[in-house]
Amino acid sequence: MARLAGVSRATVSYVLNNTSAVRISEPTRRRVQEAARELGYVPHAAARSLRAGHSRMVLMPAPNVPVGPLYSQFINEFQWALSRLDYTVVQYGGIGLQGDEAARAWAELRPVAVLVPGGGLGPQGVHVLKRSGARAVLTLGPERVDGAHALLLDHDGVGHSAGVHLLARGRRRVGVVMPEEPGLEFLSRPRLKGVRRALSGTGATVTELPLAYEEESAARLAARWRSLGLDAVFAYNDEYAMLLMRALQDEGVDIPGETAVVGADDLILGRLVRPRLSTVHIELPSGCELAELVDRVVREPVGVPEVSQVFGARIVHRASS
Repeated sequence: MARLAGVSRATVSYVLNNTSAVRISEPTRRRVQEAARELGYVPHAAARSLRAGHSRMVLMPAPNVPVGPLYSQFINEFQWALSRLDYTVVQYGGIGLQGDEAARAWAELRPVAVLVPGGGLGPQGVHVLKRSGARAVLTLGPERVDGAHALLLDHDGVGHSAGVHLLARGRRRVGVVMPEEPGLEFLSRPRLKGVRRALSGTGATVTELPLAYEEESAARLAARWRSLGLDAVFAYNDEYAMLLMRALQDEGVDIPGETAVVGADDLILGRLVRPRLSTVHIELPSGCELAELVDRVVREPVGVPEVSQVFGARIVHRASS
């Protein structure tokens, strides 16, 4: 490769390893990169990790629950932003692994950073990851974990925003959809708690409504809707809200006249249905912001506060409530 590019072996090494300590002119850098492409050169990740003392791998455990478009969009942006910072994102699909057992499996890959969405990681798991060489362990969820850098999502606040809004709209008999799909409890329970907090002491009632993400389940709930005596529903998120709203309309339930409906996530689809869906907009970090935080923690593990930010929620009032 050095002969083809007309440079020294050292220059090739500097270019391919993106070394910032040595100044390489842009024409020389391009010649080396063109020679690498012509020869089909592919970097050896393990060798590069040995030289650097750590990998450039950021590991993300794949969620064990269905993810919606909001999460998928966020992950795509995060991966793109990390690639711009010369990291490689690997999603780990360890089905059935939880807690410390999962952390040990992640540690085997020797990532430089681990981002854990949701719950399930404990202090011992953080310790295992750091002992294996992970410089940054970040959690994205409702609670902080000792030893990890936390980005806190206020799911209680999501439910509270919905409850306050429905109360202000004169609703006093509020149903709260609780997804039957396993693994979503760490989101649905805090949201239910937030609705209860908003309605506490007002005389308003809260009724839990188990619902599977299936047309048949929504139809069964809608068929007995009037017998429940509810005048509003917070439907966990926009997808469950639209599923239930369609079933209620099929039963002739007027929305919002008989029943106000509120979702969460502020998906674009909620603006396309009729009536337009009221929702809770959840403040999430952008993928670029999170990638920069990962890079900062990797470079300066003790220089970043352990709780980086608390992300809240706000109501978006539309026609369905």
